[in-house]
Amino acid sequence: MTHKTLAMAFGAVAASALLLSPSMLTRVMAQARQAPTFQVDPTWPALPNNWVFGTVTSVTVGKDDHVWIIHRPRTVAEPKRAQAAPPVLEYDAAGKFVKAWGGDGQGYDWPAAEHGISVDYKGNLWVTGSSPSGGSPDGPVDNMILKFSRDGKFLMQIGGRNQPGGNKDTKNLERAADIDVYQKTNEAFVADGYGNRRVIVFDADSGAFKRMWGAFGKPPDNDPPAAINRGARGAAPAAPGGAAPPAPPATGEGSPQFANPVHAVKVSNDSLVYVADRTNRRIQVFDLNGKYINQVFINRSEGVSAAGLSFSPDTQQTYLYVADYGNSHLAVVNRKTLEVLYQFGKRGPAPGDFQGLHTLAADSKGNLYTAEVAPGNRAQKFVFKGISTAPTQ
Repeated sequence: MTHKTLAMAFGAVAASALLLSPSMLTRVMAQARQAPTFQVDPTWPALPNNWVFGTVTSVTVGKDDHVWIIHRPRTVAEPKRAQAAPPVLEYDAAGKFVKAWGGDGQGYDWPAAEHGISVDYKGNLWVTGSSPSGGSPDGPVDNMILKFSRDGKFLMQIGGRNQPGGNKDTKNLERAADIDVYQKTNEAFVADGYGNRRVIVFDADSGAFKRMWGAFGKPPDNDPPAAINRGARGAAPAAPGGAAPPAPPATGEGSPQFANPVHAVKVSNDSLVYVADRTNRRIQVFDLNGKYINQVFINRSEGVSAAGLSFSPDTQQTYLYVADYGNSHLAVVNRKTLEVLYQFGKRGPAPGDFQGLHTLAADSKGNLYTAEVAPGNRAQKFVFKGISTAPTQ
C-alpha cells in the first residue's frame, strides 16, 4: 500500500468515526479496552456456631490468600446479641473458617467502633476505629491504631483513646479509617480519617512518626477535627450543627482540602500512594513523600463515592478497584491512566448487589472480597472470570 493510499484509508476511518453517534463511538472505543470481570459467589462466607454479623466494616487478604473480616458485634440487634461473632474472623483460601478473635484486652484500647483491618507483608493485622460513629454515637473517641499477630496477639498501639490532637498531632489519630504497610520502606501509611484530614506515616515496627500531608500534598489544614458523623448511612457526613455539608465543586480540581472521611490508602508496587477522599468523590495519587501527582473523580455528580481501594494482583497492578459507597457501584479503573473502564453493582440485598459498599480486597487469583456496612451488614466474594472487553456503561 502506498503512502497516499494509506493516508486515504486513515481518512476514511476518521470520517466514519465522525458519523457515529456519541453512544456508538463510546461502544466502539470500549471494544479496545480490556478489563477483569467477576461473578458473585452467594455461598461465601459461611458463619459457624450460628453466629451473626453486625456492621461489616472491612476485609483484607494476606499473601496466603487467607481472608480476614472485621465487624461490629455491638451493633447486632439485642435479640441476637448473644449470637454476635467475635470482631475478627479468618477464612482460608478455600473459604473454610479458621478462627475468630478480637475485643477488649489488657495493654491496649480496642476500638469502640471497629472500622478498618489490613494485613501487612509479615502477616500482621492492623486495626482502626472510628468511634463515635455508626453504632456507637455516644461512645469514647478512637484516637489509636492497633497491630496484632495473625492469631490476635497484641503487638503495638499508636495513639490512645480519648486523646484527640488534631491534624498537627504526630502521636494520636482522630478516628483513622485505613492502613497500608509498604514493604520496601517498612512504613505504615494511615488514612486519618473521620476527624482529621490527612495521610500520616509511621515506622511499622517502632511506631515512630515519619511524615504527613493533606490534599494536593500540602500540609494538613489547621481546622479542628470534624464533627461526629451521626448522619444516615449513604449520606454525606453531617456538618457541625447537623446540617449537610455543601456539595463539592462540580468542575475543576475540586476542594483544596481533603474532606472527612479520608477513607482509604493503598501503596502500589511502583511506590505510588492512592488515597480515597470519599466526600470529595475522588482519589488522589502521591509519591511516597506526599508529592501530589494526579487525581480522578468517581461519579462526581452523584453521592459520596470513593470509599475503598484495592489493586489487581498482577505484578504491574494494572487495575485499581474502587468501592463506591454512595452509589452502590464497584468501579474498575486503569491504575496508571486513571480511566474508569466500567462499573458494576446496584443498590439491593441480592447477592452481587450492594447496600453500603465500604471496603474491598483482592486475592492472588484475582477474586474480590467486599465489606458492606449498614444496611447491608455482610461480606461478599466475587470470583474472577477472566479478562475481556470492558462492558459499556
